[in-house]
Amino acid sequence: MNAVTGFGRPEIVAPSRVESFIAAHDFDQPTLVLDVDAVERQFRALAAGLGRAHIHYAVKANPHVAIVERLVRLGSGFDAASRGEIELVLSQGADPAHVSFGNTIKKAADIRFAAQAGVTLFAADAEEELAKIATNAPGARVYIRVIVDNPEADWPLSRKFGCARDKALALLGLARDLGLVPFGLSFHVGSQTRQARMWTGTLDQVAAIWHEAREAGFDLQLLNIGGGFPAFYGEEIAHPTTYAAAVMDLITERFGDVPQIMAEPGRGLVAEAGAIAAEVLLTARKSDDDLHRWVYLDIGKFSGLAETIDEAIRYQFVTPRDGDTTGPCVLAGPSCDSADVLYEKRPIQLPLSLQAGDKVIIRNCGAYTSSYSSVGFNGFPPLATIVL
Repeated sequence: MNAVTGFGRPEIVAPSRVESFIAAHDFDQPTLVLDVDAVERQFRALAAGLGRAHIHYAVKANPHVAIVERLVRLGSGFDAASRGEIELVLSQGADPAHVSFGNTIKKAADIRFAAQAGVTLFAADAEEELAKIATNAPGARVYIRVIVDNPEADWPLSRKFGCARDKALALLGLARDLGLVPFGLSFHVGSQTRQARMWTGTLDQVAAIWHEAREAGFDLQLLNIGGGFPAFYGEEIAHPTTYAAAVMDLITERFGDVPQIMAEPGRGLVAEAGAIAAEVLLTARKSDDDLHRWVYLDIGKFSGLAETIDEAIRYQFVTPRDGDTTGPCVLAGPSCDSADVLYEKRPIQLPLSLQAGDKVIIRNCGAYTSSYSSVGFNGFPPLATIVL
């Protein structure tokens, strides 16, 4: 099968191992097929480019136990967003010293649990969060997440998390006053930052805070550069080793010899290791002169494709009718919710011959699909997963 014309690379893309598996099997519900060997290859490729920076996998991207178990064996650290994720990685043998509680919004009881489990590194971006950490994990190391502006990222992540530059030093000082160790700074350049050069402005912003803090007497040890490492969704991206090495060069230019650097790839590690087997349920036109068909799949926003919100992530589709004449269509999910429309602002090109019952492969879905899948909305089952 080939990539749909106009929606992927212009050249033919060879089927991956997961796509070949999907093509050879039938599925009675939408199913994510994962190749954990592909996760390992991506981990090694990123690690080669990151050099001395230590990878902490963002578990939220895909918490499947097979992925966690493999990454533990590879020596990865982990960025956990909840008690549940901490319990998961520790159950698979992760060293708590290599686990960071990276959510800036935590329950006091979960902070206490993490500290008792041996986790010593916590994120914060507010006074009250620091107070909770000081009470429930006294003496812990904390890094302050700062707000950055990167309009070039496909999915900026700075509105909900982080503090402004004028507050960062005050929070470092408060952490010290509370008996915590003000250990470093963190930021997130934005999900799906497709080119390494797009990090430049963000790194300039954080470097200014870093050097100001060092000059103010804070012995910062850790720079947490977060995620943002891209996956292929149809637009050209660099090889992960090349991309990561370029980012590290930009960091060295601005920060110098930072004692510890942590990277938190999620999407960039697992997205390309998975594909979803889906099915066309219906094709229709709303009127006889409608320019766009509607194509309805058995998977939608509430069953794994939440990242189509605002059409931020543009998935690629492979069909058994690729090569036939294509036309624009609005793509939607199966639920009885009018918000369950995947692509409408920018209709996509799919074969005009596509019809109900046709199998569709959705490429590079290893990240933020099974973890976003709701439990039984409208009675549709959550996304099934098969690991090769």
